Amino acid sequence: MTTQYFKIKSDRDAAQIESAAAILRRGGLLAIPTETVYGLGADGLNEDAVLRIFEAKGRPQDNPLILHIPDASWLARYCEDVPDAAYRLADAFWPGPLTMILPKAPMVPLRTTGGLDTVGMRCPDHAVTRAIIAAAGVPVAAPSANTSGRPSCTTAAHVRADMDGRIDGVVDGGDCAVGVESTIIDLTVTPPRLLRPGGLPLEKLRSVLGEVALDKAVTQQLSAGEQPRAPGMKYRHYAPRAPVTVVTGTGAESGRWLRAHVPDGAGLILFDEFAPLFPANEVRTIGSRRDKAEQARRVFDALRSFDDTDVTEIYAQCPDSEGLGLAVGNRLKKAAGFHTIDAHDGKCVVGLTGQTGAGKTSVLRALAAQGAFTVDCDAFYYERLRSDAALQADIEAAFPGVLCGGELDRQKLGTLVFDDPAALARLDRIVRSHLPRAAAKAVAASEANVAAIDAIKLIESGLAALCDVTVAITAPEETRVRRIMARDCIDEAHARARVRAQKDEAFYRERCDAVFENAYPSAAEAEAAAREFVYHLLRGSKEES
Repeated sequence: MTTQYFKIKSDRDAAQIESAAAILRRGGLLAIPTETVYGLGADGLNEDAVLRIFEAKGRPQDNPLILHIPDASWLARYCEDVPDAAYRLADAFWPGPLTMILPKAPMVPLRTTGGLDTVGMRCPDHAVTRAIIAAAGVPVAAPSANTSGRPSCTTAAHVRADMDGRIDGVVDGGDCAVGVESTIIDLTVTPPRLLRPGGLPLEKLRSVLGEVALDKAVTQQLSAGEQPRAPGMKYRHYAPRAPVTVVTGTGAESGRWLRAHVPDGAGLILFDEFAPLFPANEVRTIGSRRDKAEQARRVFDALRSFDDTDVTEIYAQCPDSEGLGLAVGNRLKKAAGFHTIDAHDGKCVVGLTGQTGAGKTSVLRALAAQGAFTVDCDAFYYERLRSDAALQADIEAAFPGVLCGGELDRQKLGTLVFDDPAALARLDRIVRSHLPRAAAKAVAASEANVAAIDAIKLIESGLAALCDVTVAITAPEETRVRRIMARDCIDEAHARARVRAQKDEAFYRERCDAVFENAYPSAAEAEAAAREFVYHLLRGSKEES
């Protein structure tokens, strides 16, 4: 079969829309764009055409299909006893990523509904697709346009990869704006029941309906004997070829678990902030941990992309269940067959950073006095240099002669890097390839409820993402120069070179959760102030958790 491709830019392109609609009217299969994912469409009233959907996808025939319509006035044609709640939802959210389960009319074939006496109804938020449906004059049954079990298609290129030569046509409507399928709400039960989280958050449904129950299929796999009431409830779905494991917990907790346990070479699906921590892995980012909409747009593309690699296992960070996070997490867990690891460790990890000489050690000691397990990354780095042969080899290869018996000549290395941005960047890459994993393992192995990581480059290295709260320690420049001279026994010129190599104070203030201003004239005053600061910091973290 030769698949015809349409590039329809407007719902006013009558000739192209009619050509696409004709495929549906004659019983053909047409991939259509929506705001969520691409659908594999056919005349939902034509049993032979519907059967072809199941055959093209390799989809089990007890997995129901959704009927797509151009507006809410079509509901009464294909459904019986449409409740007022359906029209209230349609007024609020259609066109949009919402499917409503309603009693089907007799004309809707059981093949379309997977043998059920109910049918899912949806009005997609894509003007071209609504125009094609209206021109065809029939409701369009359209599951996602991927091979069954594979990640859903969010671009026409994804559809081509799965369906070229197997269907009659593809309408290229650009990239999907939402990226996860529609939310499915069952209105035939009281209270209404969420069967599949999707592009419309649960919170918005509750704003219209009040109480909404959560079906168990949202959080666990249905058993073999249970009949699904909506698409995607029963079978392993959205899966790339390599097995997936989903790691739950806060972003910091899942990041710590991954950095401590995942081997180099494993595939990773991460929030953007964590990518710098994994230089030796195949990484796909899906947006900031706070940007659920971006995660939804990118999650299927991330899953699909691993099929072009040699990775044999994939680990994915899971967002929390607020807003679109419920849908993104559901898709990841389904891709994993609900194989999950709970990374919740009960720890509060505090990250300390700031310019060299600012006095981070005062705060670190105050945390230690509260029972915190502490990682001073400078000391930790030098300790690793004495025992880690791989780190030693990398340093010696990049900077010959700076190591002698595992001991680092700090002044010699400083001379090489602090006035040479390329050399400093080379040193940073080496340290980042070793230190974050070692630090995460040390924190994970600790039995303390509070841990602290002290690092000048906490933010640049990605270590800040592993922390539940970050603190910038600041001090006047002249104070820092004198502290560096006394601490490292170096002259003023070398001390100022180190100061010049640091980010400015604003960099740390803008990126951290709290600031400790260490301008105290004596060590005793700094220590006292640090103890009070830490007391309030930890108290605030406990109250937030």
